[in-house]
Formats: sequence, C-alpha cells, structure tokens
Amino acid sequence: MALSRVCWARTALWGSVVTPGPLITRRLQLGRSGLTWGAPRSSKLHLSPKADVKSLISYVVTKTKAINGKYHRFLSRHFPRFYVLYTIFMKGLQMLWADAKKARRIKTNMWKHNIKFHQLSYREMEHLRQFRRDITKCLFLGIISIPPFANYLVFLLMYLFPRQLLIKHFWTPKQQIDFLDIYHGLRKQSHSEILSNLEMVIPLISDAGLRWHLTTLCNKIHKGTHPAVHDILALRECFCNHPLGMNQLQTLQMKALSRAMLLTPHLPPPFLRHRLKTHTTVIHQLDRALAKLGIGQLTAQEVKSACYLRGLNSTHIAEDRCRTWLGEWLQISCSLKEAELSLLLHNVVLLSTNYLGTRR
Repeated sequence: MALSRVCWARTALWGSVVTPGPLITRRLQLGRSGLTWGAPRSSKLHLSPKADVKSLISYVVTKTKAINGKYHRFLSRHFPRFYVLYTIFMKGLQMLWADAKKARRIKTNMWKHNIKFHQLSYREMEHLRQFRRDITKCLFLGIISIPPFANYLVFLLMYLFPRQLLIKHFWTPKQQIDFLDIYHGLRKQSHSEILSNLEMVIPLISDAGLRWHLTTLCNKIHKGTHPAVHDILALRECFCNHPLGMNQLQTLQMKALSRAMLLTPHLPPPFLRHRLKTHTTVIHQLDRALAKLGIGQLTAQEVKSACYLRGLNSTHIAEDRCRTWLGEWLQISCSLKEAELSLLLHNVVLLSTNYLGTRR
C-alpha cells in the first residue's frame, strides 16, 4: 500500500517535468476509470431527445411553408381566379376560427364569474350575437354535407349561392357591398307594408292626441321627411298596449317586421312573436352597452355595422353621417322601457326610411 503511494507520488512529480508518453497516459486513464485523468467529453457528440424532436418539427414546418409557398405561386400563375377564391376561403376559415376562440373565452369568463349577457361590454355582446348567427349558418352547411359524397355538392352550392350559404368571412370585398345592398333591398320591400299597417290601426287608438301624432308621423315619412327624435318618442304610449304592443301585433305585421329585421317570416305566429321579442331585447341591451361605451370609441367599420343592424344601409353613407344617425337611435332606444320595445322594433322603419334621401 505504501509502495503504491510512493509510485503515484513519483509519477505526479515526473509529470510536472516530463510529458508522459501515450502509453503511460492510457494506463493512468484506465487505472482511474477516466473520471479524473481522462480528457473531457465533447458536449456536441449527441443531442437530447427533446432537442431532436424540436429539430424535426422545425424542419417539417420549414419544408411545409416552402411547399405551401410554391403551391400558392403555382395557383396564382396558372389559375388566378381560383386562387382569389382559395385565398378568401382560407382567410375566412382563419377568421372564423379566431371568432370561435374569442367566443369561447367570453363564454368561459361568463361561466366563471357568473356574468349575464346584458352585463358584458358592448364589443363582447356584439361578438357573441354575430358569432351565433354565423355558426348557425355554418351548421346548416355541415348538416347537408353529412351524406356520402355530399360534400362535393356542397362546394358547388357554395360557389353558386355564396350569399345564401356563406357568411361574410367568405365574401369578396365586392360581394360584401353587393350582398348588403341586396339584403337591404329585401327588407326595404316591407317598409311600405309596415307603414300601411300603422295607418290602419290609427282609428283603434283611444287617445286623440296619440292618433294625431301617429297620423302626422306617417304623413311626414310618406312625404320623404326624416322624423325628429321627439316625434317618435311622443308615441311611446301607443306601443305599450293594444293595438301596437308587442303582444298585440297582428300576424301580417309581425311577418313584415321580421323581413325588416332580416329574420325569417316563415314561422308560426307564437314563434314569430318570441323571436321578434328576443331580437329586439338583444338590440336594446346592445344599445345600453354602446351608450355606456360611447359612439366615439367605435371604429368606422363598427359604426357602419351597428347602423346596418338597426335598419340603415350604411354601405353608401359617410362615417360622420352614420355616427349622427346612430346617436339619434341611441337617444330613442335608451329612453324606452321594456314594455315599449315595440316602438324600437318599428323604429327600424321610422328612423331609417328617409335618412339622407335613402328612400327610393
């Protein structure tokens, strides 16, 4: 034992003066298992499994992007019209997916904090309302594509009838303007019928002053005059009870009002009444949230969308004019109680028919 220590001491002493040969170095490394005396291992010999997976994923993503870019260039060069539709469709899917994730976050937050719909902010309420309508339209496409090979027919129908089957995410910019004009033309066809029904029920109103106010208002609209806010608010009592209250509306009037709100009129009267109530209540809640937020906080697109929802064809009206009209609407809506919402429903016609000469 003592002899081995002496040998190791001599070796260490000699190593400081004379460089050991390769044989001595190899023996020393073998004698001490290479932990102390061996050369340090290189850190670049092997990657960890996680690094290998990340490297593989990065490679796949890079190659996929390169192939996708070549495919896009091929389509744009050889099939330009199809490429435009393909690009719009892919962007539409991305926007729809983003809307779905945002709607899910809002619903999760409502569930966690026990928040009701009318307690949300204006943008959250409007997002949920619009997403519900969009997803309902998409579900119809999903249902009719369930049978075998029916998806090919669905694609053909989507190409032939984009306005009826697709949501705005999948419309071209030109289609968005054209389709909104078409929809407004459809709801404008019911305006004269709604005004005629109002004139027919004037003799049924018991109060003489209210009869005079409603007659004057109808005459102004027929002459092409845009009514003032106080002219409409003066009729609040007419729309609380018979014959213009929400629960007393006749079937023909409800069908006409449904068309004016871009809702289907092909439902039994109880369902028509319930749907009109629900839709008008949602708009009233949106109005209160918007009044709290302030019209000045809305973007130009948000202002035009809000006006279009409430009956004004805002696609061809300047932004400042839209803000003025929306301010008049909010002034009326925020003054109404729940029992007077029938007036808000008729306001879609009363306030929008002659605004800036939009009547034709």
